[in-house]
Amino acid sequence: MEKLRYERPVIQKLNTGLMNKFGMNTEYLPMKEIEGIPVKDLIEQYESPLFVLSENKIRTKYRDLYTSFSVRYPKVQFAWSYKTNYLNAVCNVFHQEGSWAEVVSGFEYEKALLNGVPGDKIIFNGPDKSLAELRKAVQNESLIHIDHLDELYALIEMAKDSNQRPKVAIRVNMDTGVYPMWDRFGLNYENGQAWDAINKIMASNVINLVGLHTHIGTFMLSPNAYAIAASKLAELSLRIQKKFNKRIQYIDLGGGFPSTNNLKGAYLTGSDLVPPLDDYAEAISSALLNSSMDANELPILILETGRALIDQAGYLLGTVIANKRLTSGKRATILDIGINILFTSFWYNHKVTPAQDFSDYREEMELFGPLCMNIDVIRENINLPTLKKGDHVVIQNVGAYNMTQWMQFITLRPNVVMIDSHKKSHLIRQSETVEYINSMERIPEHLNKITL
Repeated sequence: MEKLRYERPVIQKLNTGLMNKFGMNTEYLPMKEIEGIPVKDLIEQYESPLFVLSENKIRTKYRDLYTSFSVRYPKVQFAWSYKTNYLNAVCNVFHQEGSWAEVVSGFEYEKALLNGVPGDKIIFNGPDKSLAELRKAVQNESLIHIDHLDELYALIEMAKDSNQRPKVAIRVNMDTGVYPMWDRFGLNYENGQAWDAINKIMASNVINLVGLHTHIGTFMLSPNAYAIAASKLAELSLRIQKKFNKRIQYIDLGGGFPSTNNLKGAYLTGSDLVPPLDDYAEAISSALLNSSMDANELPILILETGRALIDQAGYLLGTVIANKRLTSGKRATILDIGINILFTSFWYNHKVTPAQDFSDYREEMELFGPLCMNIDVIRENINLPTLKKGDHVVIQNVGAYNMTQWMQFITLRPNVVMIDSHKKSHLIRQSETVEYINSMERIPEHLNKITL
């Protein structure tokens, strides 16, 4: 019989917080496997910490959301948001499912090309496109979404010196009833900036205006905001058709759909707070179909959804380094997972689950990372079974942004694994080494030698 582990008694102030309609206690079960593979085996093979992605969850989520839109609107095209997760294996899962590429930098543009995405299936967003990047995008017949007038003028000048007509869309920002309004990017609908840019494009006679684009925000909890955006872009397309006798080929509503992550400061959990994605499909499709656009010549609806498609497919496995008591008496558990690889812990209360059996005793605790920084906090307050040194945890819903916003800071970035539909694990990004980091550096000759 296994000897029971001793847990010393403690006296602590109870900070239960306010009771809500769901009560005060949440059932916890260990998460010992991911897609049929034991967590312990994954860590033994690939080390800790470790990112794990489920290919099956990515494909299932993609197909479910695509179905939600395609049964409501006849022309739908997804474009995978590279900034959300640009690991090549991840991108190619989406491309195999039929998604185009949506990029916001020359770096991401090159990754899309190297992944085999045809140039005319790449949407080039963002405010920073160099002249060389714009030339390449024009040559590849990519869809260039104009962010500001300086970019427009550069394209006009470029087109006049070439026999190619750039294919462009205008990025439009607008009031959708959600504040603060995202007006940093694109040209405004209400004050006429967007219409002014459209007139300049048409007057130039060297640029082909093929679409209208907007991205109204991130983690958007209001489907109606998308309905307003869709209606305004539909109205703008009708104005273009009326004045210039030109039909817009597509309307791109960007991304921003939320995942079921738990937002910090929110009263409800993500699964209770976030509207069903069907609601977004219903709002957008109805707004477009109920507009005055010709039902026989509707534009393609493009969506650049990122977070909602991959957040739930990502896991971060980690190990307990140590435990201690803070001066307040509160328990603190230190993990080998830092904010340098879990950037989203700044705005989410990620679900953290032990990966092994545990006792019924639970305690309010704080979860720290290993970095020598006071801000390295994974969870400020969480009720968990007590964890001992060497125990493993699984942090859920980490598929979006963490593998693109992570930093080599104090510790190196870890392995990333994808589990395929046959429950086989594949290393899709190798952990960094000191040799790899040093290979990027150069030392002046006079600093090569030191004497201590």
